[in-house]
Amino acid sequence: MNVLAEPVGVIQKTQDLCQSLLELPNFNELRGKVDAFMADEMAKYSYQMLTERSQMLQEKQSAGAPITDEEIAQYEALRDTFLKNTVATSFIEAQKEIQALQETVNQYFSKTFEIGRVPQAADFESCGSGCGCH
Repeated sequence: MNVLAEPVGVIQKTQDLCQSLLELPNFNELRGKVDAFMADEMAKYSYQMLTERSQMLQEKQSAGAPITDEEIAQYEALRDTFLKNTVATSFIEAQKEIQALQETVNQYFSKTFEIGRVPQAADFESCGSGCGCH
């Protein structure tokens, strides 16, 4: 069966899943935290600066270049400033929850292809064959 030959059924089921996500009790709260962050230019700027500094330090470390105490102090100052902003920390919390939700959906989707049926909670309790825990 070619999934692309029958996209309407797949699209409808995907839209049903999206509707279920919209109906989650904390969806509007998560969305509100993300929207508040996106509307806060200082929080976004602080996040961008922190991210850029983090990437720069990671690149230096990967290249084997030394990281100075001053660079570490600058990073920590940026991080402290970012974490003092409640809009920013709420955004990070919301992002973690959203990512966990996406991971759960992806795990169920992948497990469906793996086992050929709708997975149940017990299907996720095992770490797989050949691991020595069976």
